[in-house]
Order: sequence, then structure tokens, then C-alpha cells
Amino acid sequence: MRRLRSRTTLATATAVALTAGLLGLATAAPATAAAAKYADDFNGDGYRDYAVASYGPDYESKGGGVQVTFGTKSGPGTKTQFVDQSSPGVPGSDEAGDMFGDALAAADFNADGYGDLAVTALNEDVAGSSNAGAVTVLWGSPKGLSGGTAVPNKAGKNSYHMGSDLATGDFNGDGKKDLALVNAGKAYVYRGSIGKSGVRGSVTTLDKTAFDATALIAGKVTKDGKTDLVVIGDVVTDKYIASDAWFVKGGSAKLYPGKSLRLESQTGNGGTTERGGDGVIADFDKDGYGDIAIGTPIHSKLRGRVSVWYGASAGPGTSARFTQSTTGLTGSPEAYDEFGGSVSAGDVNGDGYKDLAVGVPGESVKGKEYAGGVHVLYGRSSGLTGKNSQWFDRDTAGVPGALKADDQLGYTVRLRDTNRDGKADLYIGGSASGVRLLGSSKGVTKTGATTLEYEDVVLRGTLQ
Repeated sequence: MRRLRSRTTLATATAVALTAGLLGLATAAPATAAAAKYADDFNGDGYRDYAVASYGPDYESKGGGVQVTFGTKSGPGTKTQFVDQSSPGVPGSDEAGDMFGDALAAADFNADGYGDLAVTALNEDVAGSSNAGAVTVLWGSPKGLSGGTAVPNKAGKNSYHMGSDLATGDFNGDGKKDLALVNAGKAYVYRGSIGKSGVRGSVTTLDKTAFDATALIAGKVTKDGKTDLVVIGDVVTDKYIASDAWFVKGGSAKLYPGKSLRLESQTGNGGTTERGGDGVIADFDKDGYGDIAIGTPIHSKLRGRVSVWYGASAGPGTSARFTQSTTGLTGSPEAYDEFGGSVSAGDVNGDGYKDLAVGVPGESVKGKEYAGGVHVLYGRSSGLTGKNSQWFDRDTAGVPGALKADDQLGYTVRLRDTNRDGKADLYIGGSASGVRLLGSSKGVTKTGATTLEYEDVVLRGTLQ
């Protein structure tokens, strides 16, 4: 899943506050030999944990690390762990500028009942190659993450920012978790087995002409039980620059590259790269096929747009587009709104249809620029629509926190059932603090709304 880079520097002190003065490793009862129920349950206690990039207490880590906050029955707890490249058993060394933790993806790679964490060191220098990048798998255990194994670099001397995005899944349906990553504009899929002794499966390279991969989305689109992959990338010609979503179907013997969906385009060859955005795969119409939702905040002078590519037996077929001009949505599309800056899926009201949260971090509210907000669109048999959608910003009655400029509420959104009541709760990130709104049978409710002083624990971490 693609990492989010906010327009402004967001709450750097948050990571410090998360790590300073808190407790060390959490312990848990031993897990069974079965694979972990939750990919991000690193200590095997049955609760989801939360991993986020951090420089540790008092910024003692030079090259970056990973802060884990262990979960409880009601969500994030107080027990934490910090891991960097100076931690025992972790490959490499803690060097300034490595950006260890820049991308994260969780899976129980060795099926021992503990979630493991793939971590990118984006700017790692390797064998004289500057910023070649590196990816390490940190291993789950009863005490949390412990030790690591390096993922081999298949790009060789052409490597650049290995692991600039990561995704996990079982792409060949053999029951073993696989790892996909981006390296120098190509996508690589490492098949299991991935274990403490090494990465021993075959590797598939996904590349095509005039397409530079920038981001990955993994999930089940078809009903064959295998994980599929969507590769987001830039398309640059002498006439235009654009971003596409490229569908790659999982398969027992090989992966099957398929069709592409144009997300946005701009005439001329100027403009920024890494144009594609955040994405998720979920079943919004409850037909058994996974649907692909991708936010493209750069669309139309950063007004933003969300593309939904509906799943079918052979892969994605029909598509729909959503903007703030879609019937039923609050507001109107304006330059720099960045509609779709973050997206997340979950069943908010427990009706069996997945719903979609869409962040709009650039939204102006009552004259406060970049105040931000979030739309929630609800799934139904016809798919997502704006009907009965909900809008939340700091000016919404019952939403905690003061309305202010540059809050960028919605720079990250997550729908996660953290209290295990069968309904996804809405977590919203802001520049200084976040908000948690509970799911209910009637949708997102403001009853019981809470402030997340250290929202990065949930919002900038591992999973949707």
C-alpha cells in the first residue's frame, strides 16, 4: 500500500511522544502453530498491533526505525516496542538518511502464528550504489518483532529505492504468503517460502514499456482464491503524462498481466511524477468479487478523484468515478482539495457491504484553508454511490478538535473494527491530533467520539 506524503510536515513530534517514556516489549501467551489470524498481530495475542515509522525516543535513531504499539481488546494499548537497524539480529546498521521504515507491509510469512513485518530502508546504500534501497522482514514472536532477514535485491546495479512500496498476499494460492515490492520503476513478486533462513521462492518481474511502477495494491478481485495485484504507475510520452492502474491476476504457475485503467492525465510532458495515489480492494456490491478503489488527489489541479474498478470473473470490468460533484456528496470540487488523498474500506454499518472513506485534506472549511475533512460512501447492490453519504470535518457537531487552517484532517483515513463489534470504526488523521468515530448500524456515529493525540499509531502504520 502506498505511503502518504502530506503537503506540510505533519506532527514530527508525534513519533517522539509515542516512544518517549513508554513501556518496553509486550508479552503474550504463545501462539498456536497455525498462521496468525491478523497479519499485524506481531506478538500472537489475538489483537491487531500498530506499526509506524519513527526515529525513536529523543531521535536516537539516525536512519529511522519502526515503532510498534501493541493492541488490546479496545484498540491501541500502552505497551510499545522500537526496532531499527541497530536492534539485535536486524541486518544492516543504523546510518543517517537510510529511512528505515519508509514503507511497511505485514504478513505471517513463516506461518508460525505471529505476524511479521516487511520494512523498507528507502535510501540504503548497497555495494557502492547510492540509494539502492533495501527490504528486511522483521519476525514476530511472543515478545513482538525480533530479528530480521534481508530480501534479496533482484534489480542488481539498476536498483533504486528498493521497496518504495510494498504489498503482501498469496499470489499463487499455495498457502504461503508472498511479497511484492517496487524497485526502480518495476514491480517484483517474491513467492514463498519466506523464512528466517532466507527468501527461497521464485521471483517474477512485472514491467512494461512507458510505464514506471510507483505503488501497489493487493487483494482478491476474482473468486479463484489467489491474491491479485494492482500496479499503479506513471505513463510518460512526448504528448502527455498520466497515471494508470495495471491489473495483474494471480495464478498457480505464473502471474497474468491484464488490462489497465487510466486514472488521470495531463497534456504535455511536464508535471510531477508518482501521480497515482492510495488504493484498496474491497467488495462494495457484495457480489463476491473484489472491487478496486483508487484515490488520485492530483487529478484536475488537485481537485482530486476516486476511481472504482469493479471486479468480475476475469478481473476488473466496469468503472465509476467519484468527485465532490457526485450527487449526494457534500461540497464541490475546488483546486487543491485533494479529494482521494487517502482511502480506506470497511463495513461501517454491519450490512455486509464494504464502505469507503475518502480523505479530502485540502478542503477549506469556513475560510480555513487546508482544514480538511472526510466523506464516507456506502456500499449497496449497485455498488458505491453518494446516496446517504456522510461528511465530517472539525466544524461538524460532535467531532472533537478545533477548526483551524492547515489541519489537513483526512490526510490519512482508516476503517478498522478495533473494538470487534462487527462494525468498522473511522480513524481520521490531522496534523496535530486525530479523531476516532465509531461505526454503528446507522453508519458512522459521533456518539463516543474520541481524540487521538498520537494518531500515527493507527493511521500511518501497516494496514488498511
